[in-house]
Amino acid sequence: MVFSFLLCMVIAAGCLLSARILFHYFQLESYQHPGYFHTIRRNSLKAFLPGLCMTALTTVLLNMILLFDQLKDKKIVFCLLCVICAAVYIVCGWMTGKKCEEKNTKKALVMTPRMKRLYVVSFILATLIAFLLNQISGRLRLFSFFAIEPLMLFPLLLPLWVALFGLLAWPIEKAISEMYFRDAQRILRERNDLIRIGITGSWGKTSVKFILGTILEEKYHTLVTPASFNTPMGVTKVIRTRIEPGHRIFVAEMGARHVGDIREMCRLVHPQIGILTSVGPQHLDTFKTLERVVRTKYELIDALPQDGKAFFADDGDICLELYKKTGIEKHLTGLEQDRDEVWAEDICYSSEGSSFVLCHGTDRTLCRTELLGELNIRNILLCASVALSLGMSMAQIARGIGKIQPVEHRLQLIRHPGGLNVIDDAFNSNIRGAKQAFQVLKQFPARRIIVTPGMVELGDKEYEMNREFGASMSGCCDIAVLVGKKRSEAIADGLKNQGFPEQAIKIVSSLDEATKLLREISGPGDTVLFENDLPDNYSET
Repeated sequence: MVFSFLLCMVIAAGCLLSARILFHYFQLESYQHPGYFHTIRRNSLKAFLPGLCMTALTTVLLNMILLFDQLKDKKIVFCLLCVICAAVYIVCGWMTGKKCEEKNTKKALVMTPRMKRLYVVSFILATLIAFLLNQISGRLRLFSFFAIEPLMLFPLLLPLWVALFGLLAWPIEKAISEMYFRDAQRILRERNDLIRIGITGSWGKTSVKFILGTILEEKYHTLVTPASFNTPMGVTKVIRTRIEPGHRIFVAEMGARHVGDIREMCRLVHPQIGILTSVGPQHLDTFKTLERVVRTKYELIDALPQDGKAFFADDGDICLELYKKTGIEKHLTGLEQDRDEVWAEDICYSSEGSSFVLCHGTDRTLCRTELLGELNIRNILLCASVALSLGMSMAQIARGIGKIQPVEHRLQLIRHPGGLNVIDDAFNSNIRGAKQAFQVLKQFPARRIIVTPGMVELGDKEYEMNREFGASMSGCCDIAVLVGKKRSEAIADGLKNQGFPEQAIKIVSSLDEATKLLREISGPGDTVLFENDLPDNYSET
């Protein structure tokens, strides 16, 4: 019995080490099972390959033990051989995991405390399941050489086991996260002097967050959530570790992939000011319909108190309609003087950035920024409106606008020593933002090259919107480098329908291959736009 249990521990350890890519997928999908199963379906070969390898290794291990069975009278020799086999099995499991993991990942597997706990829970449960399977077989001794027993088939179901282990670990994680969550709530409750601002939208959240933080720093000591920290646990960590007594404003980015996500964030932050940057068809693979996206984004406005303030970007569409139906104090910003409270005039773009006149009532102030594109101007106007409501002067706001730095991977202009201009807009493309990026690219002379895999997480509308994506880029570039042979079909169709030369369409399998191609076809004075970059769990390679 003891020997059998130890054997099952070895098998559990080896299999879990080989399942590194599955745990990575689970983490990339924020430990959400629907997204995890979508990823498994998209990457079925990668997902099941570790299990197939470990099934073969498990079969070899069990039959090796059968081979050593005749040495049981020589206990020391038998034990030594079993230890060697176990060590080799575990090492092979680790090597299988390394070999099967995603190469050149943009977001590698991070051994966070939650991931470590998941591995521990998985090891315990995998050992128990393997032991149960072994008991079902009735005995360790195999019926014949290379016979098949239930224990040998355990690794084949690794993708399902990881999902099960994640589900069974959920109560532990929920209890731990709720403890931290309540502590963060307590910290905010004790800071009555702290102005709390929530930002959400289908796109533009991170840009608006950093723009707003830079402007507000001209008058207030402001804390913004770093990078793309926009989940309840991410924001909880920021509150518990970064808020200082001197902070006067806290700006929290609020992301969502499911209905109710924003409501949960508001339960934590209790914002007094809400900013809605945009609403559109993003994450339709989880939301399913645009109506559910709209309802989820508006959860931020619904959560504001009666004396709260709501700020909307004037998109002439969904955000405008949401602005009209809002009953508390509200503000609208954009490029329409007749209806927007804060707007811009005399917008000029160049390779050095943008300039515009900031308008509010009868006030006019010239502003300059390194940021490119109309969408960034709209984001700045939204932040300027919030700053004005908090008592900042036009001069302070203009000074802050001048200090804004381009956000990494969001229309970030990078000049290479060889004379090549690179516009990095790789972070999570959407059709409206992409069109703005294309217009920015159009302003550059010489050859213009776009490198893109198109857009993802659009559900049933993905082909249609990628076709529109291709049509939009047709008049803005000379060469289109499309990443992903399957995904690029819709983009190529959109380009060809607009008369784009077929010989100027280059289809490659990966970003690495695209980079190699760029070295061959680009030269000094050319401009390359990187529009969107696939998450690791959407890679076709």
